[in-house]
Formats: sequence, structure tokens, C-alpha cells
Amino acid sequence: MAISVFDLFKIGIGPSSSHTVGPMRAAALYVGALRERQLLGRIERIEVKLYGSLSATGVGHGTDRAVIMGLMGEWPDRIDPTQIAPRMAALLDSGELNLAGERRIPFDWVRDMRLLDENLPYHPNAMTLLAYEGGQVLHEDTYYSIGGGFVVDAEQAASGALDQDHTRLPYDFDSAAELLQLCRRHNLRVSELMLANERMWRSETEIREGLKHIWQAMRDCVDAGLRHEGILPGGLNVQRRAARLHRNLLEIGKPNVIGSTLSAMEWVNLFALAVNEENAAGGRMVTAPTNGAAGIIPAVLHYYMRFNPDASDDDVVNYFLAAAAVGILCKKNASISGAEVGCQGEVGSACAMAAAGLAEVLGASPEQVENAAEIGLEHNLGLTCDPVGGLVQVPCIERNAIAAVKAINAAQMALRGDGQHFISLDQVIRTMRDTGADMHDKYKETSRGGLAVSSIEC
Repeated sequence: MAISVFDLFKIGIGPSSSHTVGPMRAAALYVGALRERQLLGRIERIEVKLYGSLSATGVGHGTDRAVIMGLMGEWPDRIDPTQIAPRMAALLDSGELNLAGERRIPFDWVRDMRLLDENLPYHPNAMTLLAYEGGQVLHEDTYYSIGGGFVVDAEQAASGALDQDHTRLPYDFDSAAELLQLCRRHNLRVSELMLANERMWRSETEIREGLKHIWQAMRDCVDAGLRHEGILPGGLNVQRRAARLHRNLLEIGKPNVIGSTLSAMEWVNLFALAVNEENAAGGRMVTAPTNGAAGIIPAVLHYYMRFNPDASDDDVVNYFLAAAAVGILCKKNASISGAEVGCQGEVGSACAMAAAGLAEVLGASPEQVENAAEIGLEHNLGLTCDPVGGLVQVPCIERNAIAAVKAINAAQMALRGDGQHFISLDQVIRTMRDTGADMHDKYKETSRGGLAVSSIEC
């Protein structure tokens, strides 16, 4: 399985990569399959079945709305987030679904949008789409949203193929040990090795421009988060904080904010809060490597770019490449899905990726980069995914801020050492996988345990 940096960093919408971005992509893929089979003109009804975590927290995560948008032919990287609410209102008012944007068919929300209290065997994030003509099923397919916006269908799941991309990479690696060995043998930094692999898909110019585009989307997301105020949607009445915090920092930090460690930390908090508040509001953002953990990687990069006067576009590229190397290892050997291994797979992976990226641009050796990632992930082991009300708000927003600061500390600790350490990144990733397997399902994005339940009891 070959994974690109652009698989891990994808422009989309909030609030969840596995519950919003993935289901929208799955529904859009399903519409594409209907079109290929020339079935669009015959369909009289569409039925949606959501299972497992998609059912348990789907409404809070916007899964139901995301599927509808996908059935209308929309994709998460292209849709205008501001148009989702009015289009949903129109559907509920008219009782008609504009399938593929071409054909209006009846859609009874109670009958055709089914949230089922059962799991399918392959992954907790499962959905089945059925198209009917005269009561007969014309086409049915099941999709699994496996984290980070990645989607596989039933055939891929049965074959064990998480990805159809079998590109032969010059420096392919399945473990951190292999990555370090390749770096030593070929005298490459982590970002240089990743760049060589990425050239198998696109030119170096396209890679650099693409990553700068990702960075611009992250900056736009932060800017939006600093502008918007008020209450986040969903019913918890969570107040946005980023805009007010930004005003406060501008007031108190004018003379010497760059020289103040505590002020720098507050800016990191600010950047992460801004991203995750935008995500919680369903705005445009970058999956990195998930939506629930989307604030960590941009917050750390904002920190570096703001406080290092010598920072450049090359640093942006190298940061993303080194971060992606760690994300690839987490995805290959464990999971980045909160519904599969808990929040350690989302926030933990993002923290490790950000720590690796920062260490890389600060001049770390490959061994120090691996150490930074190991520290970042090790100290998120066992983290549960227990969003209150199924919304990506509490504790998710603050959790990103804490993990961003933790990533910076991990990079600093690694840079103070020589790269030699007791526990390897591979061991920590395996531990994350095993811990996730042992974790009770109620702590894996179901809102049936942990803080989600404690908040109701209080």
C-alpha cells in the first residue's frame, strides 16, 4: 500500500473526517457507480443505512447531511459549506432529493435515513446505500470510512485491501526502523526521502505547490477562526474563544511576544482553537490526518512560521513531508480512526506527526525525528474518544491545543538528545494498536462512555 502526503492532508469540511468527509466521499462514489451503470434515470428511491459509530454519533458529526450532499453529487473538497444548511432545509421541506444534481426523487427522511444500532464486521464506521426501482434493488454497496477521509467499499474490505494504490516507491518503508535504515544507507533526511517517494506521483514543482496550497488552506482556516464569534452549532452552547483570545494577545503581546515562552504557548493554543472551532462549525479546513485532530499540525507550523524570522516555504514543504512519514506509519501499523482505536489514533497520531515535522525543520537527524514522534505518541497512549453529544467540541477543541503544545515539547526534548532512546516509535505504534483493540467500544466515538456520559450525569 502506497500512501502519499496528499492522502493524509486533504482539504475538506468539518466536523469529522471519518463521519463527514468519508461518508460524503462514499455517497459521491456511489453516485458515480450509478452513473457508470447508467442507472440514474431508473432510480425511484434511495435508502441510507448507517451502522456502528456512524449511527451512534452521526447526527452530531453531520453524517446524515454529508451523505445527502454526496448523493447530490458534491465532494468535500469542492462543496461550499455555507450551502449545506439551506439545501438540507429545502430537501426536508420538499421531500425530494436531487440525485447527482440531475434527477429529483422522493426522499422520506424517517423511512430512507436509517440509523441502526448494529455493527458490520470490518470497521465501526459503516454505511450501506441502496437504489430502488419499483421496490427492487438496482444497486447496493457498503462503504467503510476508515479514518482521515479514507473510504473503502465492501469488495476492498473483503480482500483486505485498504488502498488500491500499489505504486512502487524508491524508498518504501513499513516501519520506523526501515525508514531510519533507508535514511542512513542513502544519506537522506526524512523529508528528502519522502520527497523522492512523492515524485512517483507528481513532479517536484507540483508537490511543492500542492503543499503550499495545503498550507494556505490551513492559514485561511485559522483566519476564519479568528474572525468568527458566537455559539457553536449543536446544542451544547459552546462559546467560541479564538477571536477574543486573539484580541487579548494582540493587546498584551505587542512589545516582546516573540521573546516570551508563555506568550508563544498562548499563540499555539490560539491557532489550534481557531482551527477546531471552524471544524466544529462545519467550515472549510484541512484533514490532518483527521478532522477531530486537525488543529495540531497547523498550530505547530504556525508557531514555527511566526516565531522563526528565517522560516521559508521550503520549511513548510519539509514539515509536511516529515509529518506525513509518521502518519503513514500510524496508518499502516495501527489506525488514525477514533472509532477504531480511540482518540490516541487521532490526536496521538497528529501530535507525533507535528513533533516530527517541527524537529525536521529545526535540523534534527532522522533518529531525532523518530524520537520526537515517539515522545508525542507515547504520551497520548490510551486516550479515549468520548465526544459529548457526538459533537467534535468537548473535549476535542481543547485537546488539540494541549497536544500542539505537547508536540513542540516533544520536538525540543528530542533535539536535546542524540536520537537514542529506550522505547522505539514502532513499539509505541504497536502499543497504540493493541490498546485500541483492548479499549471498550463505548470509549471509541460512540458518546456512550467517558466524558460524554459524565457530562450528562453532572
